[in-house]
Amino acid sequence: MDAALNGLKVLDFSTLLPGPFATLYFADLGADVIHVESPLRPDLIRLFPPYANGQATSHSYLNRNKQSIALDLKDAENIELIKSKISEFDIVVEQFRPGVMKRLGLDYQTLVEINPRLIYCSITGYGQTGVYKNKAGHDINYLALSGVAGQSGRKQSGPPPMGVQIADVAGGSLHAIIAILTAVIERQHSGKGQYIDISMTDCSAVLNSMAAAATLAGKKPQYREEGLLNGGAFYDYYQTQDARYLSIGSLEPQFMSGLASILDLPLLLQLGNSFNQADQHLLKQAIQEKISTKTFAEWSAIFADQDVCVEPVLDLEEAFNSELAKERQWTVEVPLSVGSEQTETQLACPIKFSRSKTKYQYVGQKLGAGEW
Repeated sequence: MDAALNGLKVLDFSTLLPGPFATLYFADLGADVIHVESPLRPDLIRLFPPYANGQATSHSYLNRNKQSIALDLKDAENIELIKSKISEFDIVVEQFRPGVMKRLGLDYQTLVEINPRLIYCSITGYGQTGVYKNKAGHDINYLALSGVAGQSGRKQSGPPPMGVQIADVAGGSLHAIIAILTAVIERQHSGKGQYIDISMTDCSAVLNSMAAAATLAGKKPQYREEGLLNGGAFYDYYQTQDARYLSIGSLEPQFMSGLASILDLPLLLQLGNSFNQADQHLLKQAIQEKISTKTFAEWSAIFADQDVCVEPVLDLEEAFNSELAKERQWTVEVPLSVGSEQTETQLACPIKFSRSKTKYQYVGQKLGAGEW
């Protein structure tokens, strides 16, 4: 079996999370990824603790299967070296602020003159146009401006600091992957590459699809704790007797009925489908009173074989040691280098094909250890 993206060659200038997460998928799925890094200003992801096997764990994961090439892009000889090799590549991914690659002489217009089939993707916070294009930002800022944070969290405590980088990964990385592979398919017909402008804020805005659709259609905006799915209904988290949490998503009639029976709470059947906020507030209080009577372990055992959309809120260690994680192979042992018997446990690529395989050749390399 061959990896699905065998034959594609990617030149990656990105750092931190959004670009590297995107090119990780390409590398796992068979593409040849060359990661160009500065020898003078290391990618900060290399420095973030914790460390294992002499490297930052995030770096070892995000940059597995990639060749690390150390080049100072302020050196004209290195720019010419890249230009001399650009015809070998299908895809360029970069994550600098708008205008930086042009100043370096590595912008799309320059490189496409050398390689007309080149697909060139720029991932930035705010895109290549508009008044925000040159502003600095991070995941928390993109979620703030896209409306995601404003519709999330509690009225009293405000938007939550998310444990997952939603804008970076779901906004930037995954949209970049979709766009690049779409351009690869289009190139099969046209024979030409093209430029892709990915704004993490743009892409975060569309993640809020259901509430945004209602707001844009002229309906009342759903502020935090006012919508069906953002805490305004009984679809929510509930604290157990020992200060752990259960997730309850029993929206459909059959699940609602099952939950009402388990909790001995007929009020759920009376008010579960109500769109009145006072009704939902009363219902949530009643559910919370029931959940607070037992421990996390007790509720987990009760709901383990019940098909009612109620699940325990697991921490990372619990999640990755769960039966689900084992059955679905969430983790993989990756060699520290090609042919090494020493391995590091990492997140596996979650995409499962019937024929194509995923490759796990080695963890992220030391700076400059790769070869063109």
